[in-house]
Amino acid sequence: MEIMGVKVDSVTYPQALEKARKFIESGGKHYIVTPNPEIIVTAQKDRQFKDILNKADLAVPDGIGLIFAARFLGKSLPERVTGVDLLEGLVALAAEHGYNLFILGGGEGVAGKAAVELKKRYSKLKIAGTFSGRAEEEFDKETRAAFAGKKIDILAVGYGAPKQERWIARNLPLLNVKLAIGVGGAFDFLAGEAPRAPQRIRQLGLEWLYRLVRQTWRLKRQLSLPYFVYLVLKARLKS
Repeated sequence: MEIMGVKVDSVTYPQALEKARKFIESGGKHYIVTPNPEIIVTAQKDRQFKDILNKADLAVPDGIGLIFAARFLGKSLPERVTGVDLLEGLVALAAEHGYNLFILGGGEGVAGKAAVELKKRYSKLKIAGTFSGRAEEEFDKETRAAFAGKKIDILAVGYGAPKQERWIARNLPLLNVKLAIGVGGAFDFLAGEAPRAPQRIRQLGLEWLYRLVRQTWRLKRQLSLPYFVYLVLKARLKS
C-alpha cells in the first residue's frame, strides 16, 4: 500500500523477519527501509528520497502514526514494526543461521560499543566489522574501504534518515552485501548510550514522546507530525 505516495508493506514483525531471511538466502542485493511520519513528510519535499524509499525491497511501518493514518484512510497495517526491533531480530537471526553483521554509523565509537554488547548477548554472532564513517558522499570512498575483501550478509547503517537511505542507495551496488537496513539511532540503544522507552510505553505507541522528553533537541523534528496529520486529513477529504 501507499501512504502519501510512499510504499509501506503490510507485514507483521515475524513476517518482516522471514522476508529478510529469504532476501539473504536468495542472494543478490536487497535493502529495507523503515518509514515513519517524519520520513513520509520529508519524502513529500524530496522526490529522490521518495524514489529510494519506494524502490526498497521491504518497507516496514515504523511509527504508530502510520497505523492510525492507514486506518483513517481505509487501509490496513497489522502492527508497528520498529527499526530497532527489526534490527534486534536480524541480529538474533544472524546468530542462529551464521550470518555475519557489519555495523556502520553512529557517533564516534558507538558502532564498536554496540558490537561488544551484541556479542555479550549472542555469543555465536559473527561481527564482520564496525565503522563510524560519515554519511556525506565525499566520504564514500573512505567508508567503502572498510568493506574491502568482506562478504557481508547484513549491513546495519545508522546515519539517520534520509542520510542513511541515500548512503545505501549510492553504495550498496558497489559492496558485497546481501541485505542493508537503515536503523537511525538504534546503535545508541544497543551500545547503552541511550535508554529505550519501557515496554509499556512502546506498546502504547508513545516511544516518540519518551525520547522527546529525554532529548529535547528532537522538538524541531517532531514539528513534522502536525504536518503529517494535515496531509492525512487532506487525503481523506480528497477520497
